[in-house]
Amino acid sequence: MKLWDKGTNEVSKEIETYTVGRDRELDLLLAPFDVYGSMAHATMLEHIGLLTKPELEKLLVELKNILGVIKAGDFVIEDGIEDVHSQVELLLTRKLGDTGKKIHSGRSRNDQVLVDLRLFIRDEIRIITELVGELFHTLNDLSKKHKDILIPGYTHLQVAMPSSFGLWFGAYAESLTDDLQLLLAAYKIANQNPLGSGAGYGSSFPLDRKMTTELLGFEDLSYNVVYAQMSRGKVEKSVAFAMSSIAATLSRMSMDICLYNSQNFGFLKLPVEMTTGSSIMPHKKNPDVFELIRAKMNKLQSLPNEVTLITTNLPSGYHRDMQTIKETFLPAFAELKSTLEVCTFAMKNIEVKSDILDDPKYNDLFSVEEVNRLVNEGVPFRDAYIQVGKTIEAGGSTLNKSVNHTHLGSIGNPANDEIENKLKNVLSGFGFEKADGAIGKLVK
Repeated sequence: MKLWDKGTNEVSKEIETYTVGRDRELDLLLAPFDVYGSMAHATMLEHIGLLTKPELEKLLVELKNILGVIKAGDFVIEDGIEDVHSQVELLLTRKLGDTGKKIHSGRSRNDQVLVDLRLFIRDEIRIITELVGELFHTLNDLSKKHKDILIPGYTHLQVAMPSSFGLWFGAYAESLTDDLQLLLAAYKIANQNPLGSGAGYGSSFPLDRKMTTELLGFEDLSYNVVYAQMSRGKVEKSVAFAMSSIAATLSRMSMDICLYNSQNFGFLKLPVEMTTGSSIMPHKKNPDVFELIRAKMNKLQSLPNEVTLITTNLPSGYHRDMQTIKETFLPAFAELKSTLEVCTFAMKNIEVKSDILDDPKYNDLFSVEEVNRLVNEGVPFRDAYIQVGKTIEAGGSTLNKSVNHTHLGSIGNPANDEIENKLKNVLSGFGFEKADGAIGKLVK
């Protein structure tokens, strides 16, 4: 069954195989959302008189049955069926005959794909936001716990100034709050209803698009039907960019951990059960988990560029090019979710060392502290800088290793509560409860 089939065998098997691509496989991810969209669309069709109330009731019952099959993991897209939209309509037609055929009135497969993707994205962003929140709290708690343990800070990979585990853990926690700001912006872009745009030029039926917006819990509507179709690819790119920002944070943190875990640094230690060995070197305890996080998240950072290249220079209207976006975009969510989960687990079990700065190679780390001490005694900064520099070069420095940083966001005051409030402010902007409530009501 093909939604565009006019009763003639128009396409060769080779062409069909190539054009369908991975849709049957990937569309299984969209199946529940296709049902939600169909429930809202059917309810609206009854409202405008294109379905009778008994027809709507039968359709809703059968759509709920299909949803049950999907949630049980038993839903399949049969051989010869192009996609999830065709499969759902086929199941309805088998059970309800002509009533099942009526559900496509006033919509195109194009706006079905759009609404399925947006509902899928909305659901995935909610899960990712929760996982980012769990990692944030893990990092912020570690920051509080290890606030007073000093480590060297680096610029140009050269020993620079004192830092602390409080600052290091807290830095990545705060980075996640900015990543969530981007994810919130992407959520706002995605959380707009495209249903009713048809093939991109609307419908002669008096569709109530505001009604389906409310039924599906969207925050707003993609009003212009041409733009609704043009938004395909744009929405994915916006979401991909936000995901790539999270990925960049995870990748950079993983690189730090790989360095800090090495014998040359020795700041962190991974429990043996979090490491792997070597087939030839019996002493090896390799941080493979963080190396893989680094690699997978670097790969994910290419996703916005891939979407951009697929959609660049496409004119307005629908083009089949857009189908290929799904092949990397949809699986990216599972990759990011699994990485966030394992990263949180790993960070909860990481061990920090407390005597790092006892090593004499870090003696010069406190040069700025000595300059500041002289400044407090009345020596002009530039003179103090030259004086301390000459002493170090002459090899006669015995720097005081005490640190007294009190300003907001510094070693002694890493602003954990303020950073947590920043997270709370971002999370309050999503409004997931509206979407969840609408879908729950629709299914009931």
